[in-house]
Amino acid sequence: MTSAPKIGVLALQGDVREHVRSLEAVGASAVAVRRPAELEAVDALVVPGGESTTIWKLADAFELLDPLRMRVKSGMPTYGSCAGMILLADRIQGGIEGQQTLGGIDMVVRRNAFGRQVDSFEASLDFAGRGRLNAVFIRAPWVESVGADVEVLGVAEPGDRIVAVRQGPLLATSFHPELTGDTRVHSYFLDMVREL
Repeated sequence: MTSAPKIGVLALQGDVREHVRSLEAVGASAVAVRRPAELEAVDALVVPGGESTTIWKLADAFELLDPLRMRVKSGMPTYGSCAGMILLADRIQGGIEGQQTLGGIDMVVRRNAFGRQVDSFEASLDFAGRGRLNAVFIRAPWVESVGADVEVLGVAEPGDRIVAVRQGPLLATSFHPELTGDTRVHSYFLDMVREL
């Protein structure tokens, strides 16, 4: 892997610019991904927050859904934040009828689990042994359950809900680190990319 891996940010909807800035701040080369050819040209991918059903439908319309699934299944390091967490889940609760995911992480994720937009909040939590960080939750999901191969990297109140996980080359958080200026989650993901 080169010293500056090329990391794509799925640019169909959501916090694209913010993720690009955070990735560049930790030493990655970050590019927007909207087409299958652009997806093929990256070493890793971030699926940003936004609206999971909108991202799924746009990925399908742009003929990206199957290429995304194939890259994830083939082991491309992928990080999903908020809606991206939902899209990386093998199973979801609270989705619309027929809602599909990319899959990859053996977990059940509940959409909008922490409430509606007006219920958005910030919380301090420990992340992956890298200290406490301030996490922003906006219409955020939480993880209901994980399989044996999924590592829990962070939990949040109320009820010690699982909000950060990793399975192999896949990372997911229910919060938005790209909105805080704290780059430790992106740095952790870049370390994952360089490991593989």
